[in-house]
Amino acid sequence: MNDALRRSAAHVLVDSLDAPALDPLDVHHLLRVLRVGPRDVVTVSDGRGAWATAALEPDWVLRLTGAPERVERPAPVGVATALVKGDRAELVVQKLTELGVDRIWFFTSSRSVVRWDDERGSRHLGRLRRIAREAAMQSRCVWAPEVDLVGWERLAAEPGAVLAEPGATARLDAAVRLVVVGPEGGFSPDEVACGLPTVTLGEQVLRVETAAIAAAVLLTTARRGPD
Repeated sequence: MNDALRRSAAHVLVDSLDAPALDPLDVHHLLRVLRVGPRDVVTVSDGRGAWATAALEPDWVLRLTGAPERVERPAPVGVATALVKGDRAELVVQKLTELGVDRIWFFTSSRSVVRWDDERGSRHLGRLRRIAREAAMQSRCVWAPEVDLVGWERLAAEPGAVLAEPGATARLDAAVRLVVVGPEGGFSPDEVACGLPTVTLGEQVLRVETAAIAAAVLLTTARRGPD
């Protein structure tokens, strides 16, 4: 990570670096929570790889203090998890964003207990996307992740996708682009037979959120390659 990003007083996401307008909630966070002042260096990103240093003017306008730079996106990796109860989905989104996962997908498995209708799904996705945005700013991400609800057919057809399955012997490697994590009851026989390879995430049977985080660590480590 660039040292200016690491050491900035705050990092914010905006729609465009050409006219970096702050969200009102970000203004409150910068001024009231982080207590950013006019002499503090902040960094600002469009969430699509471009970022720059900036200063917060007295009228809450961001003024760029350096030329925009660009971070090329590495090969994208993702984790898809079956829908989970309570605030566990929020934990998954927060931690996977911090770890640098590019696609955070949720799906309904045949054995899923949690199911979202259209209205509920839209409401939950809005909340999860806000959490991803907050986590991206906290962790100084310049590429914001995609958070979405997808169907099983899309997962089964996704290039580089694998199923995380207890008892599998193959390990995750750099060719894997998406790890699919099933519900607490596991994948159904039909889902296991969908044609996707299976991989192990370790010897223990993991909860959904733990498996998602473990998969994210393995994916981003494999993508980085040997040091």
